Amino acid sequence: MDATVRLEHSVLAVEAEHDLHAMVELSLPELEEREARPPLRVALALDRSGSMAGHKLAVALRCARWLAERLRPVDELALVTFDGHVRLLAPLARVDARHIRAALASVGPGGQTNLSGGWLRGLGELVDAPAEGVRKIVLLTDGLANQGITSREDLVSMARRARNEGVSTSTIGFGEGFDEDLLRDMADAGGGSTYFAATPDDAPGIFERELEGLTKVVAQNVTLEVRPGPDVEVVGVLNDYPSLAVEGGVQVELGDAYAGERRRVVLALRIPHLAALGPCTVAELVLRFTAVGETIEQRTLTIPVVANAVSAAEASRVSPDPDVREEVLVLRSARARDEAIRLADAGDVDGALGAIEASANELRAGGLTAEADELDGERAALDSYSATSRKLLNQRSWDLRRGRKQPRRGQ
Repeated sequence: MDATVRLEHSVLAVEAEHDLHAMVELSLPELEEREARPPLRVALALDRSGSMAGHKLAVALRCARWLAERLRPVDELALVTFDGHVRLLAPLARVDARHIRAALASVGPGGQTNLSGGWLRGLGELVDAPAEGVRKIVLLTDGLANQGITSREDLVSMARRARNEGVSTSTIGFGEGFDEDLLRDMADAGGGSTYFAATPDDAPGIFERELEGLTKVVAQNVTLEVRPGPDVEVVGVLNDYPSLAVEGGVQVELGDAYAGERRRVVLALRIPHLAALGPCTVAELVLRFTAVGETIEQRTLTIPVVANAVSAAEASRVSPDPDVREEVLVLRSARARDEAIRLADAGDVDGALGAIEASANELRAGGLTAEADELDGERAALDSYSATSRKLLNQRSWDLRRGRKQPRRGQ
C-alpha cells in the first residue's frame, strides 16, 4: 500500500493562522491473476420475518444461492436465518452449493426480527475460524430490531468488538422499513459496507458488488493515526470515518482496503502562527494495517505532513491544489445531504432544500457541474420526503464519504 499526502495550500503565510485541509491518498495495486488469495469465510444472516414474505424473501434466497455458487470450493460459508427465532441452516464449512440449495428450500417467512440474534449466530461461526484471510458477516434485513438486543449503541458496539477480533460486518437493507442509521453505523463500526436495496430486484447487484470486494481485500483493520504538531489542532475528518482520541492525536478507522483501490481521506487541521520561514512539519501520520495474502503481516507506514512557510505576498500567488479542493467540495456535499436529512426529519423541508441548493451552488462554482446537477436532481427526494427518499440521500452521502463515486476530472 502506498500513501501520499497533499495539502490544499502547500505554502502558508508565516504571519497568519490557517485552517488547512490535508488529503491522504492510499493506493493499492491490482492483484495479479496468478496470485492466490486466502479462503473467504462468510456468514450470511438472512431476515425471514413476516415482512419479508413473498418476492423479498424469494430474492434473498436466490441471492444466497448465487453466493454459494460463486464462492470457490476452498471458501467457507455459514448460513443463518432469523425472525423471532434464530436458526443455523448451515454451519461454517467449505462451500457445497447443493447442500446450501437444499437448506434454503426449507426457509419460509416467520414473525418478529431478532436482528442481534442472527448477527451473533453468524459471529459465533466465524470468531473461532482461522484468522488468515477474510472473515465477514453479511446481514440482510428489511425491518427493525424488535427482539433480542435492540439498542443501537449496543448493536454498534458489538460490531466494533467483532471487527477488533478480525470479523467485519456488511449490511444490506431492503425496502422502506429498516433502520438505515443502525445498519450504516454497524457497517462503519464493523469495517464493512452498507447498501440500500430500494426494491428486491436491486439485491443481486449488491451481492455481486460485495462478493467482488471480498475477493479483492488485501488489507484489513486499516487505521490512520493523526499526530498533530505543537499547537496544531485536528478539527475533523471530512469523510466522517469512525475515530477515537488516542495519546497524542486521533485514530481514524478506515476498515478494509481492496486491490486496485484508491482511497482518499481529508483531514481538517488548524495551524497557529508559524514561527519561522521554511518547511515545517505540522503533523505526522501513522498508517497501520494487516496485509492479507499468502501470509498475514502487520504493517506500519509513517508519513510526515510538511508545509512551507513563506511571506504573505508569496503565499497569495499560489493557487490551492485543485484535486484537494474538489475532494473537499464533494465531501461537503455529502454533509449537506446529512444536514438535509436532519432538517427534513424535523419538518423543515424548506431548510433541507436550501442546504441542498447551497451545496449545489458551491459545487458549480468549483467547476463540479456533474456533481451539482446530481444534487439538483435529489431535490425531488425532498419535495416528496419519505422513508425511501431519506434512505436514498443517506446512502449517497455514505457512498461519497467512503469513496464510492465516479471518477472526476483528471482521475
